[in-house]
Amino acid sequence: MRIALHTEVRADRVEEYEAAHREVPAELTAAIRAAGVTAWTIWRGGTHLFHLLETEDYSAMIAELEKLPVNIARQARTADLLEVVHDYSAAGADASLPVVWEL
Repeated sequence: MRIALHTEVRADRVEEYEAAHREVPAELTAAIRAAGVTAWTIWRGGTHLFHLLETEDYSAMIAELEKLPVNIARQARTADLLEVVHDYSAAGADASLPVVWEL
């Protein structure tokens, strides 16, 4: 399943956000993969962030990651950098962008 998400970085924190993603801990990337994510890409247009991830079961992935200390710490770090936070633990799959058209 492909999931598209939208978040927004604070205009004054773009550099910090990008730096944080150059330094994603190996423990976290391993946990993301272990939770079933096979690909995750983030694009930035100005302050808008568009995520595309592929996973077998998005809700199960969220449930797995939200209990891991490495992810909890990461979410706390990046939440301060975001204007629009994708709170996946509360919103679940409903926070994904709906498909409008596909080729």
